[in-house]
Amino acid sequence: MSEQIKPVRKAVLPVAGLGTRLLPATKVMPKEMLTILDRPLIQMAVEEARQAGIEEFIFVISSGKDVLIRQFECPQALMDMLEKRNKVEQIEKVKASSLPEGAIQTASQEVALGLGHAVWCAKELVGDAPFAIILPDDTVRHERSCLAQMMDAYNKHGGNIVATCEVDMKDASKYGMLDITSRDGQTVSVKGLVEKPKAEESPSNMAIFGRYILQPKIFNYLDRHEKGAGGEIQLTDAMVHLIQDQSFHGFAFEGERLDCGSEVGFVKANIAYALDKDSISDEVAEYMMEKLRAYHEGKAMLGKAKKAAA
Repeated sequence: MSEQIKPVRKAVLPVAGLGTRLLPATKVMPKEMLTILDRPLIQMAVEEARQAGIEEFIFVISSGKDVLIRQFECPQALMDMLEKRNKVEQIEKVKASSLPEGAIQTASQEVALGLGHAVWCAKELVGDAPFAIILPDDTVRHERSCLAQMMDAYNKHGGNIVATCEVDMKDASKYGMLDITSRDGQTVSVKGLVEKPKAEESPSNMAIFGRYILQPKIFNYLDRHEKGAGGEIQLTDAMVHLIQDQSFHGFAFEGERLDCGSEVGFVKANIAYALDKDSISDEVAEYMMEKLRAYHEGKAMLGKAKKAAA
């Protein structure tokens, strides 16, 4: 690694949101505690960061979300019960899902003013060092974590890097879209960003996906608290300014992207990870095929009934 490229040791996880797309499931339980099989989304995000060498975690939380911190503790009462029952496998799972004391710090965001504001809330804890941002809603299914892949690109290029993927132009209005100048393998040079543009106004089909490695200078622009799309403080608006000052790249990661903050994405993620898990994959696949056959037969019968009625 070049001496000029500082290592990334901290990750900011903005987890103060209400998860309204998944109500009523998120009425009491934070959306980040919803599980993909046996792992909460917050657990998957932290595991991804640890694969990338992250050692310190900053959770930007709101009231009622303390359970997110407790997820990474190792409760003595639970451990005593598991040991008494000789549950060796479960003991190892609990230990593996725990973090050392002090690994998590919290910043408060009681009013949802946008992703840029959430990141700004972590400013004092981040300090003067590059840092990662992970949005737990967004997961990437691949043997090597998305952030670990990005870290390779960061160690080569330095500067600022965002995860990116190609999307249908009709979906451009859902994402921050990159304006790119050149491409070198999985890495693209970025000259601009547009937050949720209309399809005909998008500079490319390359969308930002919820992983970032940013330099601390981003806070110079977040300090302005300028409101953008939706009347919120947008991280993309601050990055537009940062692009003018520092190296900025997009990284086209390998793997399947899944939006677990939506109902369809959440179901897809559980299916995909279930089919990856050897102990249950055959049974799940058989069940799915049964349901799909019944679904298509039902659709066919409905079509015939409509034709007969006509």
